[in-house]
Amino acid sequence: MNYKPLILPKVSWDTKVSSSTYGELIVQPLEPGFGITLGNALRRVMLSAVEGSAVTALIIKGVNNEFSTIKGVVEDSLSVLLNIKEIVVKNSTGLPGKMYLSKKGEGPVTVGDIKTDAHLLVINKDHVLAHLAADGDLEIEFFVETGRGYLPSQWPLGQALQADGRIYLDAMFSPVRRVEYHVEQARVGERFDCDKLVMRIFTNGAVGPQDIVHYGTSVLRTQFEHFLLAKEIPFNEISQATVEETEKEHITDTESPTKGLPVELFLKPIDELEFSVRAHNCLVGAGIKRVIDLVNLTEDDVLKIKNFGRKSLREVKEILTAFGLSLGMNVKELDLKKALKEREKNGQ
Repeated sequence: MNYKPLILPKVSWDTKVSSSTYGELIVQPLEPGFGITLGNALRRVMLSAVEGSAVTALIIKGVNNEFSTIKGVVEDSLSVLLNIKEIVVKNSTGLPGKMYLSKKGEGPVTVGDIKTDAHLLVINKDHVLAHLAADGDLEIEFFVETGRGYLPSQWPLGQALQADGRIYLDAMFSPVRRVEYHVEQARVGERFDCDKLVMRIFTNGAVGPQDIVHYGTSVLRTQFEHFLLAKEIPFNEISQATVEETEKEHITDTESPTKGLPVELFLKPIDELEFSVRAHNCLVGAGIKRVIDLVNLTEDDVLKIKNFGRKSLREVKEILTAFGLSLGMNVKELDLKKALKEREKNGQ
């Protein structure tokens, strides 16, 4: 069977905005429609299936239930427990572990006061757990477990109070706080219907965004493998040959006055770029009706247009980038006409 190739995407991270709690993943180009398909699947898996660690039980000295008061502590037990649920734990092995807190004297008690097992690390050290009075004395032993998603508190059946005074907590294990994605238009050769996927991953800092994506992708790939009822079609190998041929053509095309882009693209009306109504009307009002008229302007030229602000400028730049264009290209219309005549002469 002679299969048609697929567009192979390139995956990159925006290093300018990356941190331990935030990452912006850019995947382009993609086959038409694949942006939503892949973005939605990956988002759902990252939100629900990534493992993490959390406090699932604890023992507070002198307290045997979550509704008690704690001597020398400003907050009641329930408030302290709610603060404890916000502790972010990084687990290097995935094994269960313990943490310990012992604090005396007046002042705040923070996550930074906690001592942990060797394979555990607390992240949000400035998070306040409680406030102690002058005679305050707070001792807590925490029990940490690893899991996926949400786990209700695991109270033993038929036992209201535990012999060791242990209090069980419900836990949200996932280190992923939020995942957003949107799909833009991307260009491949003379095609303008391809997708560009942009994903924004927010975490609690226990696991980095790149590791989250790696984990989620591994889960998806593992699950999809069981759908294969015959030998896998080697689309990577089939498509890579096409990519290499396209790259060779692009090397020669970029020497042309159109920067490797189709001549017709520069002569099209700006209506086809689908700007917002405000940006479109401002451009047309300034006499900019074709793509070539727009790309030959600089950013300063565009900002001088009446009622054209930086928000509209950002929109224009993003849409031009999706088509492989940019401001300040300095493309001459005479060169375009020559290129068209040359094509006609060669019978293309």
